[in-house]
Amino acid sequence: MELDKINKLLEAYFDGSTSLEDEAILMDYFNNHTVADHLLQYKPIFVGLSAAQNESSNRNFKIAEPTAKFIKPWWYAVAGMTVLAVGIGSLFLSQPQLSQEEKETLIAFEKSKKALMMLSENLNKGTQQLSFVNQFSETKEMFWKETSE
Repeated sequence: MELDKINKLLEAYFDGSTSLEDEAILMDYFNNHTVADHLLQYKPIFVGLSAAQNESSNRNFKIAEPTAKFIKPWWYAVAGMTVLAVGIGSLFLSQPQLSQEEKETLIAFEKSKKALMMLSENLNKGTQQLSFVNQFSETKEMFWKETSE
């Protein structure tokens, strides 16, 4: 009966679902009792864990004192504001300053563009009217072919 309990505890141990009391039972079994032959392969695990529990160190460890953490967020805020100020300043300062001649040239360009758009619209209307002329010519040709036959 005890062997069945140990087998179930081992399955639960390797599944990671044992409690500390269950693990203490397994430690006791593998360290203080005669172990069944089919469980001998697990004995080194529990003997090693038992030995590791008894180890201790005489060395003194120093834990470093944390430095003041309030400085970092302050520096991040300053860096962010600096980047924002430089970005906005460069946006306003980079506006193109046009001379009077360049302004006049731009105005003339816009007027030319409007005139060409108006010309293009009128030409498109004219080509629509020409499609009726082409249709008339085709119909006339068909009529002459029929009458000549």
